[in-house]
Amino acid sequence: MTVQTHAHASDEEAMILDLVRELVAEKVAPRAAEIDEKQEYPRDIKELFAQSDLLGIPIPTEYGGLGGTFLTYVKVVEEIAKACASSSLIVAVQELGMLPILIGGSEDQKKKYLPKIASGEWIAAYALTEAGSGSDAAGSMRTRAVKRGDAYVLDGTKIFITNGDVADVVCVFAVTDPEKGANGISAFVVEKGTPGFSVGKHEKKMGIRGSPTVELVFENCAVPAANLIGPEGEGFKIAMKVLDKSRPGIAAQALGIAQGALDQATTYARERIAFGKPIGHQQGVGFMIADMKTEVEAARLLLYEAARKCDAGAPDVTLWAAMAKLKCGDVAMSVTTDAVQVLGGYGYSTEYPVERMMRDAKITQIYEGTQQIQRLVISRNVIGKGPAPAR
Repeated sequence: MTVQTHAHASDEEAMILDLVRELVAEKVAPRAAEIDEKQEYPRDIKELFAQSDLLGIPIPTEYGGLGGTFLTYVKVVEEIAKACASSSLIVAVQELGMLPILIGGSEDQKKKYLPKIASGEWIAAYALTEAGSGSDAAGSMRTRAVKRGDAYVLDGTKIFITNGDVADVVCVFAVTDPEKGANGISAFVVEKGTPGFSVGKHEKKMGIRGSPTVELVFENCAVPAANLIGPEGEGFKIAMKVLDKSRPGIAAQALGIAQGALDQATTYARERIAFGKPIGHQQGVGFMIADMKTEVEAARLLLYEAARKCDAGAPDVTLWAAMAKLKCGDVAMSVTTDAVQVLGGYGYSTEYPVERMMRDAKITQIYEGTQQIQRLVISRNVIGKGPAPAR
């Protein structure tokens, strides 16, 4: 990846963000309500992002990406999420799905997969979660991968997989050595159309309804040994490194939702007249807007700092990624709830976007590690892990 001077990097970033704002205003915002209502993956928006080179921002240029910074990437996700949270996931999950290959993959794997992911020709997904192993991803993983000749045979089921039904490549985590716990998990690239790999049920969800969330089923699914990412047993370490880089992406989604709701509430508070003046001039509403604005800006500073830590490869990136995700997710939920309140009856109506934003905000407190898990990560980083529990 080329090292950019700050001036050059910021010029390039400004150009990208100008383009994104234009695309969002013209193409994404007008489709947001329909995407939510129809609960369909917006392929037109995916194509739009692909043509604009937005799907490979943090992928190095030698693999067909933009070679951009993580800071630029989170700002792009934020801009899209201001109008449509589902559409922002097209960019965020492309990054999540490619990260195991970028972090742990061989040179051959990077050359084979990253250019097609960067161009948007292939859609990527990430399959870690199982029915019994949400927050306890390592301890309760049941999906098995058994080496047979020059292949690994996968058996098991993954749930809540974003883009699972539209993905061309999925990074799947499976147990290769049940005796070793977290050190017995390995990661694999599984391509669409591999025999024994199928899509199960589609989740019906409260929010992000234009982003498909599905079950993936592996039955006697033979994956070439060449598709093992990194050495056997390194899968869980790769998964955790991925989260350091992907949590800021979800924090950016949350921040964008919050900013979008704040914008709606601010406009309404200026225009709606009650008792002879705009409701924003009534202290009850004006102070709500003041608190919303302050929280959004505090969250933004925390997120951008976490993104800079990602770019610098800072040793405390895990801590900052968790703090950004925690803060931005909580701010998204509180600000969208307050935005609905500011708009009153209109806020509760689907005619205005704030009710959708409130529904979309909730998931940012749940996926990529719940807020409770973020607090655990933060406290362990600050205080230390402490002694292992007695058995």
